[in-house]
Amino acid sequence: MDDSSVGRGLKKAIDWKLIALYLFLVFFGLVNIYASVHSSEPSSILDWSCRSGKQFVWIVTALVIGALILFVIPPKLWESLSVPLYVFVVVLLVAVIFLGVEVKGSRSWFEFGPVRFQPAEVSKISTSLLLALIMSHPSYKMKRPRDFIATAAIIILPMLIILAEKETGSALVYVGFIFMLYREGLSGWLLGLVGLVILLFILTLTSSPYAAILVLVGVVSFCNALNKGDIFKWLITWVPGIVLAAFLPKIFSSSPDGSFLQKINTVYLLVGIAVVALPFIFVRSYKNKDNFMALCAGAFVVGIALIFSADFIFNKVLQDHQRKRIEVLLGMKEDPSGVGYNVNQSMIAIGSGGFKGKGFLNGTQTTYGFVPEQSTDFIFCTVGEEWGFIGCFVVILAYTLLIWRLVYDAERCRESFTRIYGYCVASLLFMHLFINIGMTIGLMPVIGIPLPMMSYGGSSLWAFTILIFIFLALYREERKYF
Repeated sequence: MDDSSVGRGLKKAIDWKLIALYLFLVFFGLVNIYASVHSSEPSSILDWSCRSGKQFVWIVTALVIGALILFVIPPKLWESLSVPLYVFVVVLLVAVIFLGVEVKGSRSWFEFGPVRFQPAEVSKISTSLLLALIMSHPSYKMKRPRDFIATAAIIILPMLIILAEKETGSALVYVGFIFMLYREGLSGWLLGLVGLVILLFILTLTSSPYAAILVLVGVVSFCNALNKGDIFKWLITWVPGIVLAAFLPKIFSSSPDGSFLQKINTVYLLVGIAVVALPFIFVRSYKNKDNFMALCAGAFVVGIALIFSADFIFNKVLQDHQRKRIEVLLGMKEDPSGVGYNVNQSMIAIGSGGFKGKGFLNGTQTTYGFVPEQSTDFIFCTVGEEWGFIGCFVVILAYTLLIWRLVYDAERCRESFTRIYGYCVASLLFMHLFINIGMTIGLMPVIGIPLPMMSYGGSSLWAFTILIFIFLALYREERKYF
């Protein structure tokens, strides 16, 4: 095969549509960063003394890095670097706790003069590469406990260290790897379990532990019935019992003062019944070789533990500003001028944009700086105010197409390493998109997480550039002779 044929193969092997979507988001982000700071800082979009000018420098360097990854660095090198890179980044994550600078209550940044570097951003790359390496091994089996535990440890280790840095947002992104795990064989029941954990936590905080326990009983019993195909039996036995149990607190509290019923704590009553019933359930599942029933019973035990620890987690583990943001989000408190100020102003900005927006540089919320951190975490509200519904739709569509291209390309790969890595990148992008836009429209607590490629910041832009272009390089290596 001559050099010209190889050259044509390389051009065809590169996913230029994916690169075009990346470039659109990067440069549209630059325009909106300028819009968010133009009234107070720069004279032009390329003024290097302001954020838009600095972002342009980050963009140029990111494109150089992307070109080096795509055309210079051998793609196979990333596979061999997976383990040492992961170990090195874990060391950096620990070191930054002791040697880093504190920014907004989080000790997660190294500072070198005017430049700051956040190891948590790089950890997404190293974790994705190591997951791809481990899970692409021919002997790997997701359902084998040893392999599953190893996979979970790779994800949880950096996640816990990042939590110790008080970077809750960056740690939460790691939950996105569950989508990749599902593609590679993780049971859909475990995905449901994650959703159940979130639901129980919210119910315990906003309603009561008793309500959370009833929901837990209903969900676990329904899952067991669904697995056996006994939905009708569940409807005529479990549902009436759960409904009746829901009225017990009211019945007991309305009993005569000092009576036996009024002294009963319904929460402990339910837990006591469960403690008595669980051994019989485990014995029955063992005799019938019903592993799913045993799994449901185990899930119930874990759920009870979560319900009783929710208060401790909320009050002792979360920081004060995080608790306040969750309280505002869940409607437990109203604080439009305090912790809810950012979200309130962001929603005003997006809502005021209407269908077509107020026009570039004409947003009043943006121009007068009503939204704090608008060039970073709240860049999307600039899009909403100045470009309106159309602009928001285009941005979300671009991200959707970007994630879809990653998944589409990953599915076309013969090498499982490339496929798994591609799904890791897509999962991380989705989590950032979901959380960031959720923050700006009041559906998620404000946890300080950037919008990929669009928010101001060199660490984030470099990290996502490296993530995407490593996949492009791996994909090109597979497709260049097709």
